[in-house]
Amino acid sequence: MRILLVEDETRLAETIRRGLVAEGFVVDVEHNGIDGLAAAKTGEHDVAVLDIMLPGMSGYQILRELRAAEVWLPVLMLSAKDGEYDLADAFDLGADDYLIKPFSFVVLVARLRALMRRGAPRRPTILTAGDLSLDPARRRVARGDVVLTLTPREYGVLEFLLRNKGDVVTKAEILRSVWDTNYDGDENIVEVYVGYLRRKIDAPFGLTSVETVRGVGYRLVAESAS
Repeated sequence: MRILLVEDETRLAETIRRGLVAEGFVVDVEHNGIDGLAAAKTGEHDVAVLDIMLPGMSGYQILRELRAAEVWLPVLMLSAKDGEYDLADAFDLGADDYLIKPFSFVVLVARLRALMRRGAPRRPTILTAGDLSLDPARRRVARGDVVLTLTPREYGVLEFLLRNKGDVVTKAEILRSVWDTNYDGDENIVEVYVGYLRRKIDAPFGLTSVETVRGVGYRLVAESAS
């Protein structure tokens, strides 16, 4: 399993590299954004770990370039910032996971293995479920010809549900993907936002697309029930 690490702090990069090698990974290291982007486009890696603040080209720019080129290599972002807007920006651009420095090496390894298990299936340009559509590039959500207005958090929850269409996802999984990784509040906040979503994407149309699976979580169905 080959990992691309793009980190300009050479001492930190070497520490991470040694730790990952000890865990059985093959690790390629780049120290600037331009070389990092070139390496990420080769198709030789299973996961990329990108620092956000890089010389030449930021991690955000690398991610934007990769997704624009339809390169769906799983990407875990590293940042010294813990603001929710930084996290939201990373996910909006197509990041798969996010860690804030300083982080636990054990957690890093666990996250990387999870991303590898998930793999990098080709992602559709527009996510759909029946006549419900979400265009990540334009951040446009519509039910048929009706354009819907969602808050950033509602949008994030819907995108996660659409990317896992047909599968049951837990509140914890939604929190990890949509909320700040440091969020330690009540996970029932997910229930609140699912309610907001239903009022916008389902109720006005007399449909049910987000199902509650009792004791487990939620599932977005491919075809909405009336």
